[in-house]
Amino acid sequence: MKKLIFMGVLGLFLLGSCISKSEHDHEGHNHGTEEAHNHDHEGHDHDHEGHDHESHNHEGHDHDGHDHGAEEAQAAHSDEIILSPEKAKEAGVEAEIIQPKPFRQVIVTSGQVQAAQGDESVVVANVAGVVSFRHPVTDGMSVGKGTAILNISAENMPDGDPVKRARIAYETTKKEYDRAAKLVESQIVSQKEFNTIKENYENARLAYEAIAKNQTKTGVAITAPMGGYIKSCLVQEGDYVSVGQPLVSITQNRRLFLRADVSEKYYSYLHSIQSANFKTPYDNKVYELGDLKGRLLSYGKASGGSSFYVPVTFEFDNRGDVIPGSYVEVYLLSTEMPDVLALPVTALTEEQGLHFIYLKLDEEGYKKQEVTLGAGNGKEVQILTGLKAGDNVVTKGAYQVKLASASNAIPAHSHEH
Repeated sequence: MKKLIFMGVLGLFLLGSCISKSEHDHEGHNHGTEEAHNHDHEGHDHDHEGHDHESHNHEGHDHDGHDHGAEEAQAAHSDEIILSPEKAKEAGVEAEIIQPKPFRQVIVTSGQVQAAQGDESVVVANVAGVVSFRHPVTDGMSVGKGTAILNISAENMPDGDPVKRARIAYETTKKEYDRAAKLVESQIVSQKEFNTIKENYENARLAYEAIAKNQTKTGVAITAPMGGYIKSCLVQEGDYVSVGQPLVSITQNRRLFLRADVSEKYYSYLHSIQSANFKTPYDNKVYELGDLKGRLLSYGKASGGSSFYVPVTFEFDNRGDVIPGSYVEVYLLSTEMPDVLALPVTALTEEQGLHFIYLKLDEEGYKKQEVTLGAGNGKEVQILTGLKAGDNVVTKGAYQVKLASASNAIPAHSHEH
């Protein structure tokens, strides 16, 4: 019985050992298979990754080459401004090929326009009385020679009507003169006494005739001694004036003086001054004395006691648009310099203290160019650097080209030559 139990336990032990070995072998087989499979798969992935890497490098190389060429093309035209001929014409853009030409040395200063001597007159009162205007008198009003401007009336004044008093004095001295003229022949009246009577008579006659010819119902009319324009009216309605008091200033405004105040440091150059341009503040217009029949009158040989400036005076014709008394910017033109590159001031633009011009490259291409300025005469300015002979420069409409540059409406690299 014990033997049977022992044999049964041994059989169960042997059966368990077989099952355990079988499972171990299966696990080993699976592990090897997995290792082989994993090795093959990793190798395949590695090759695939290498292939992708090369492919990616190839793509990156092509991309870099493409971008490099595009950047070069863009850099070649990055500073070019595109403005179509139609838009340029509409904006008034004009260009000019610049060549060297003579240019005058310039001294920039300030000055004043003054009425020329003999072209201005001040009307004064020839009688005392109260002022009354015949019609409104305003500055700038045109008057003709002999035109009545205002009246002076002495009616109800303590001294009486000056015309009546002058007439009485004249008639009295005339009677005395007529009587003395007869008596001097018979030597009843001495020649010396007769001369005194005659002098009194002549003075009374002149005084009476001077005011009697302008006598009106409302007083003595004051007339313009010459034709011209009312520069200023110095009295008002109802003012009392005495004999000799200024009433109205009249200017013919035909010839004017230009007085420029020049710093002492330019004194050595004044002998070479030949002409001048000046710019008025009310219209920013530049006038050339050469076009106004102007001429140099004189320049000072010393500065004033309270000033460090030397006066230079010109005379010129006034064509009706220059105001006497106005302060102006003056450009004194000295000796001529040959072979100078100069541009009109309309060709310049300014940004933060720097000056620029625009070169026209072709029909629709423009380029911004920085320049250094030299002397200027109000209309043109000397260019020291940034410009060469033969350049095609925008002389009108430079700001329109500048606006076209700022708008970036058309990409710069899209332009083709």
